[in-house]
Amino acid sequence: MKMRVILVEDEEMAAPTPLPPKQDKCCEYTLDGSVDIKGRPAVKGKSGGWLAGGLILVNQGLATLAFFGVNVNLVLFLTRVLGQSNGDAANNVSKWTGTVYMFSLIGAFLSDSYWGRYKTCAIFQAIFVLGLALLSVSSHLYLIRPEGCGMEHAPCGPHSGKELGIFYIALYMIAFGNGGYQPNVATFGSDQFDEEDPAEAHSKVSFFSYFYLALNLGSLFSNTFLSYLEDEGRWALGFWASTAAAAAALLLFLSGTLRYRYFNPGGNPIGRVCQVAFAACRNWKAGASPGVVTLYEGDEKTDAGGRRLLHTQGFSFLDRAARADTDSKLGKRDPWKLCTVTQVEEVKSILRLLPIWLCTILYSVVFTQMASLFVVQGAAMRRTTPFAGFSVPPSSMSAFDILTVAATIFLYRRAICPFLARLTGRPAGPTELQRMGLGLVVGALAMATAGTVEHFRKAGATAAMSSDLHIMWQVPQYSLIGVSEVMMYVGQLEFFNDQMPDGLKSFGSALCMMSMSLGNYFSDVIVSAVTRVTTTRGRAGWIPADLNEGHLDRFYFLLAIIAVADFAVYLVCASRYGSGKVDGRSSDDEEEGTAGQVEIPGAERMT
Repeated sequence: MKMRVILVEDEEMAAPTPLPPKQDKCCEYTLDGSVDIKGRPAVKGKSGGWLAGGLILVNQGLATLAFFGVNVNLVLFLTRVLGQSNGDAANNVSKWTGTVYMFSLIGAFLSDSYWGRYKTCAIFQAIFVLGLALLSVSSHLYLIRPEGCGMEHAPCGPHSGKELGIFYIALYMIAFGNGGYQPNVATFGSDQFDEEDPAEAHSKVSFFSYFYLALNLGSLFSNTFLSYLEDEGRWALGFWASTAAAAAALLLFLSGTLRYRYFNPGGNPIGRVCQVAFAACRNWKAGASPGVVTLYEGDEKTDAGGRRLLHTQGFSFLDRAARADTDSKLGKRDPWKLCTVTQVEEVKSILRLLPIWLCTILYSVVFTQMASLFVVQGAAMRRTTPFAGFSVPPSSMSAFDILTVAATIFLYRRAICPFLARLTGRPAGPTELQRMGLGLVVGALAMATAGTVEHFRKAGATAAMSSDLHIMWQVPQYSLIGVSEVMMYVGQLEFFNDQMPDGLKSFGSALCMMSMSLGNYFSDVIVSAVTRVTTTRGRAGWIPADLNEGHLDRFYFLLAIIAVADFAVYLVCASRYGSGKVDGRSSDDEEEGTAGQVEIPGAERMT
C-alpha cells in the first residue's frame, strides 16, 4: 500500500513561481543561493572560484604553520621554561589540545546561527593573532629568563603567578581563536564553488583535498624549521615567526573580502531541533485521515534561510512535527506546534550522520598512535645514519606521513580518480562513504604493519643496544597512516559538508574535529585499560617504560582488530545510510503532475 503525502504551503505560494527570463542570463549567477558582500546574488566570474579558494588555501597553510609552531613543542616549553614535570606538562598539553576542539563547537554555532562563516573566521583569526603576539611578548620579556635558558640542559628560573597568568591567558586565546576558526574555514572555502554547476561542483570536491594538503604542508614546516629553532632554545623567535605567519594569513583572508561568496546565517539550530522534538511529542497521538498524511512545507524561504529539503523516509516519528490539517487554514504558525518539512529533515540529517560519525572516532584512535606510540617505538630503534653519525629524531618520522599525504592527494586526483571514474562510470569516482571505508581498512593495515615491525624490533634487541632494526623500517607504517588519513579525513570533510543542511554546514566540520578529539580521549582510555590489565606483579605489561620488557606489538595487533571490527560496523551503517534531497520537489511530483503531492512507499507506517 502507498500512502499519499500532501505538502501544504503558505498562501503566498499559491501563485506559480515565475521562470527566469533566459537560461544564459540565469547562469551568470550562482544557483546555490550564495550572495556577494552587499547581499546581492553572486555573479559567476566575478566572485568565488579558485581565486577565492586559493586565498583560503594559503590562509589555511599559514594558520596551520602558526598553530603547530606552538603545539609541536609545547610540552618541551612547559618542562624547560616553566619547570613542570613530564607528567604535568603532558596533562596540560592534552587539556589544551582538547580545549581547541571543544572551542570548535562554539565557532560552528556562532557561524551557523548569527555571524556567518566569513565574519566568524575573521573574528577568531584576530583573536588567534592577538594570542600569539601576547605569547611572544610574554616569552621575550618575562619567561625566557635568564637569557639563553630554555634548552635541554639549561632550564629557566622560577616565575611569578602574574607571569604564569599572562602565559595561560595567551595560550587559551590561541586555543579559542584557532578552535573557533578551524570548523568554518573549510566550509567557507567550499562555499566559493557552486555545487549546482557541474564544473564548479567538481572543483568543490577537489578543494577539500587541497585544503587537507595545505594543512599538512603548514604543519611540515612547523615540525621541521620551527621545531628546530625552539629545540635550540630560541622560543621567542619561533613564537614571533608563528605570529607573523598568523598575521599574514589574516591579512590575506581579508584581502579577498570583495571576491568571496557568502551564505547568510540560518538562526539558532538548537532552537529548531528542540521545536521538532517538542512538536513531534505533542502530536504523538494525533490522528490523520485514512490513506492521507498531510505535512506542512512552508514558504519558499526556509526557517534556516537555506534551500528546502525534500521529505524522506526514515525516522517517521519526527514527521508528526510537520503534520497539518489540509481542511483548515494555517494562519500564523506556532513553530512549537507545527514545523516545516525542511526543519524536520534537518534533524533527520543529523540523526543519519551520527552512526557514521561514531565509526570515525575509533579510526582516530588508530591515527593518534602516530604522534605517541610510534615515536616511543622509534626511540627504541637504531637511529644513526652513515652521514657524519647523524641521529634521526623519532618525531621527525612524521614527515613521511606528510609526504605520503601530499603524494596520495596528487595521485588520487590526477590519476586514480579519473581511472576509477572510467572504470565505474561514475564521474566523481568512489563515493565519500567508500573512501572512508577504505581509510578504515588501510588504518588497520598500518597497525598490523607497526605490530610486525615491533615484533622484529624486539626480537633483535640486545643488552648492548635497544635494537638492531633501523628506524627507517617505520616508513611503511607512517606511509599507510598517510594514505588512510587522506581517505578518511578528506572523505569525511566532503561527506559531512555535502550531507549537512545549509544551516548546519559549519557544525558538520566541527563534528570532524570532535571525532579527532574523542579519538585522542579513547586512545588514552584504551592505553590505560590495557596497561592496567596486562601489568601484574612480576610482569611489566604490554607498554612499559622499557619496550624490550613489554609487548607493544600485541597492542598494535589489538588496535588492528578493533579497526577491523569498526569497519564491519561501518559497513552496516554505510549500507543503511540514506540522504535527503534539497531544493524543490521529488521526481514523483513531475510524474504525477500535481504540485505539492508525492507518494512515498511505506508511509503507511505513520499513524
